[in-house]
Amino acid sequence: MAGFVTRRLLQSAAVIVIVTLITFFLVNLAPGGPAAVMRMEATQAEREALMARMGLDKPVLVRYGDWLFGAVRGDLGVSLSTSQPVVKRILERLPHTALLAVLTLLVSVEAGIVLGVFSAVWRNSLVDYLASFLSVIGLSLPAFWLGIMLILLFSVNLHVLPASGVATSGLGFDLADRLLHLVMPVLVLSTTTLPNIVRFTRSAMLEVISQDFVLTARAKGISQSRVVYRHVLRNALIPVVSMVGVLVPRLMGGAVITETVFGWPGMGQLVVEAANGRDYPLVMGVTVVVTVMVVFTNLVVDMVYSRLDPRIRAA
Repeated sequence: MAGFVTRRLLQSAAVIVIVTLITFFLVNLAPGGPAAVMRMEATQAEREALMARMGLDKPVLVRYGDWLFGAVRGDLGVSLSTSQPVVKRILERLPHTALLAVLTLLVSVEAGIVLGVFSAVWRNSLVDYLASFLSVIGLSLPAFWLGIMLILLFSVNLHVLPASGVATSGLGFDLADRLLHLVMPVLVLSTTTLPNIVRFTRSAMLEVISQDFVLTARAKGISQSRVVYRHVLRNALIPVVSMVGVLVPRLMGGAVITETVFGWPGMGQLVVEAANGRDYPLVMGVTVVVTVMVVFTNLVVDMVYSRLDPRIRAA
């Protein structure tokens, strides 16, 4: 197990380096790169001073090496738009996105597994058809459109849910108020993950149900609920767990749109602000943090997968 974790950690570090390298080169070499932040009316001396401060007078590889050395020490540079450390700006937004992502995964995994089990056990029934229909609808609806429709329905017309933000201004900390602000963003983000979990759980359950050891368990007189939840579901969770790791990048990508629609002050809005303001150190910092989150989640998924499937540990 220790060797497996060590190999995965080395692979994760390589992925992070490759992603940051590609992002750094695209930012610096594409038209309108970091030099575009210079004012047109700036003097030659001001331009040279700004280029020296940003390191633009050095080759790209040298600049990346300097940035990587600072990133390893926890220094991601200074935001060009606010002159604050990039790490500070990210830490202000990261908890909001992490809360949104964790709640979305919890809701999606729990509801998706339950719906998938029901669809497989009652195959070709009304429950199965309804779950399949809702899954297709969820995958088809654009996140921005669904978010706007929910705001119009629950905030503008019914006045039961807040339209934006993480809390009501001036109210202080109120758990019920915070939960109400989470309802619509979590619901919209769940549409990107829940349908896939339902479909994977259903297909995995149907595959396991037809195997011989399930027939043997039923022949021994074991109850239907115990066969389903102890024997079938445990084995069916193996591909579902691996699917969760694949859905995390989609969840992070969907957070950009969802946070913008609902005015949620998280990493998604920070990415939009950084791109619109040509704040390239902030773009790199956000890229690093999101990459680390995705890689870490996939590492946890791989470890859980190895626990569920003894063949991975044996290998």
